[in-house]
Amino acid sequence: MRLIESAVFRLTLWYLAIIMVLSLIFSLELYRVSFGQMEANYRHQQAAIEHLPVPLGLESSRDTYIQALSDQLDDARRSLLWRLAGLNVLTLILGGGAAYFLARRTLEPIETAMEAQGRFTADASHELRTPLTAMRSEIEVALRAKHLATGDARALLSSNLEEIAKLESLSAGLLRLARSENGIDPSAVTAVPVRQIFEGAIDRHQAKISERHAQLEVVCGDETVEGDAASLTELIAILLDNALKYSPPKTTVTLTCVSSNNLVRLSVTDQGAGINASDIPHIFERFYRADRSRTKDTEKVGGYGLGLSIAKRIVDLHQGTIAADSTPGKGTTFKIKLPAVQSTAKHPLFRV
Repeated sequence: MRLIESAVFRLTLWYLAIIMVLSLIFSLELYRVSFGQMEANYRHQQAAIEHLPVPLGLESSRDTYIQALSDQLDDARRSLLWRLAGLNVLTLILGGGAAYFLARRTLEPIETAMEAQGRFTADASHELRTPLTAMRSEIEVALRAKHLATGDARALLSSNLEEIAKLESLSAGLLRLARSENGIDPSAVTAVPVRQIFEGAIDRHQAKISERHAQLEVVCGDETVEGDAASLTELIAILLDNALKYSPPKTTVTLTCVSSNNLVRLSVTDQGAGINASDIPHIFERFYRADRSRTKDTEKVGGYGLGLSIAKRIVDLHQGTIAADSTPGKGTTFKIKLPAVQSTAKHPLFRV
């Protein structure tokens, strides 16, 4: 981007100016010390020669020798100046390269963030345009009709409501992402039992669990993590929602929690279509949607590709990690590691 290149150029000049100022200060100090020593040696030798007894008629030889010493001092001074000048030229060349490298490295995170922001804006604009275009097309077609039957009008309104619901879902996701950029409110950070997080996520999707006749298996003890309870519940709710959407009805979704080595390990496992290995590295990117309809038995599920990016952001804010293991046709497991507050024995398996 031209803006970044311009910033790199300006920052390079600033870095180079600092390097050259330091180099010149060093050179001046080196010149002062070195020439001072040479001049002191010259004065010492001159004084020693002037105090030596000289036979009559050889005074001119002494003056000639002293002049030769003065000429040597001048030559040494010029040589020192040339060497220091060469050193500064070399510093200018090498410093220019180093300054450009440092400027690039300094602005690289900003460039990456700007590119990501640009992609995010473009993707968000595209996703917002899609339902709006669908609504506009349907309305324009309806307006061209001379006589619009009541049934057709109701169908049109119903379709428009579906598109509005999509817009609401998208805007809500974008709002959650925007809020997550501000980090976690320190006052909201507490010790949160993992069981409470699981139960909160299950409560949010109880209707969908019943609708799909899903079986939940939860393995959890008294493990506790430190963080924002609402955000952590949102994290598990996103993963649970994915597991329910991308699994056939009447299958089992498993939520587990174990602790070891000062870490609490959470996982959400489904028996759905799975994710292709080529998609795994990208699933946490904003607006990335893998092809989930890989089998004839799996329905095609819509979405905006924001849920997992929100989940990743929540985990990052809690100094944890999240990863996915998946086998196409067999299912997917999302694994989360969070710092533990305390760890006790695991309770027996219970079913919901």
